[in-house]
Amino acid sequence: MASNILRSTILVSLGIAVTGFFSICAVAFSLMSPGENRVHRLARMWGRTLLVMSSVKVKVIGAENVLEGKPQIFMANHQSDYDIFVVLGHIPSQFRWIAKKELFKIPVFGKAMRGAGYIEIDRQHHEKALRSIDEAAEKIREGKSVMSFPEGTRSRDMTLKPFKQGAFHLAIQSGVPIIPISLIGTGQVMQKRSLQINPGNVVMVIDKPIETKDYTIETRHELIERVRNTILHNYEKYSATHDTTRGAA
Repeated sequence: MASNILRSTILVSLGIAVTGFFSICAVAFSLMSPGENRVHRLARMWGRTLLVMSSVKVKVIGAENVLEGKPQIFMANHQSDYDIFVVLGHIPSQFRWIAKKELFKIPVFGKAMRGAGYIEIDRQHHEKALRSIDEAAEKIREGKSVMSFPEGTRSRDMTLKPFKQGAFHLAIQSGVPIIPISLIGTGQVMQKRSLQINPGNVVMVIDKPIETKDYTIETRHELIERVRNTILHNYEKYSATHDTTRGAA
């Protein structure tokens, strides 16, 4: 127990340093040669670096379901801060985050996120949230993909929470397919409101695209249920068959 606390303390300290380094690089890159794709590739390196440092191994199932050269909306369940590193490091495609506004207030890190073209959303103010959806729709019209955690926050007990509707409004408005993603094992690596980091095996299941063109705002709840059930099905299926522990102390 004591050794795991010490390990976690060291990892958190190193993680802050690594995040600061990559954030500075991202800001510098965006100033020298504006290019969101380049900054996102740097973010992918950041995610993979933190996973390796933490002894977290990721198995990807269904990578072939990611659409090549087409905009899409990725939606995943959310259990841990490590979800961010997993999807950044292992989704084989460029995308832009829809992220809560608080993250953009972090010095340097927030500026790096803007340099990557990530989209700020204020969930406390309806009109501002709608403007964020419009901004995301414009990104999609430019041919870019978007990533969202439709639960809106991390699940503390590792159950799948109800989905918020914003990303589904975006999907219907833009008419692009949704890619459901199930993350298994990240909650065991690092739980919500905990700084303890455990080594582990994570599974990321990428399911087939779900077309949105046949849905309307009036039938959005049917789309929400379909996406949620797909994520839940894969989460339960692979939780039962994959060992997510990895020599945790």
